[in-house]
Amino acid sequence: CNLTGWWKNDLGSKMQVFKVSSDGTFSGEYHTAVSSTKKPIQPSPLTGSQHLDEDGQCTFGFTVNWKKFSDSTAVFVGQCFRGDEGKEVLHTSWLLREKVDSEPEDWKATR
Repeated sequence: CNLTGWWKNDLGSKMQVFKVSSDGTFSGEYHTAVSSTKKPIQPSPLTGSQHLDEDGQCTFGFTVNWKKFSDSTAVFVGQCFRGDEGKEVLHTSWLLREKVDSEPEDWKATR
């Protein structure tokens, strides 16, 4: 699976991976289509690592720092599959950590 290029999810968010290095590390930008902030959404930097696998169904993970419009950070983990007609498809899970004002509010900080 070659993560380099543009990817789009079911909610309309897009991710661009600039280049995957020979050791599997990569960087790019995430263009989210959804946000709970009232500030205008902006593209956000991402950094990650891909497990390079011979069968092409690699696992990967990346972090997105929403620093341009939010006080939150998200991490994604996933795997690439060969879908219908050989098309590459990514399946991911994510966690979002939002900043809270105090430790007693920690319970509501992660989704």
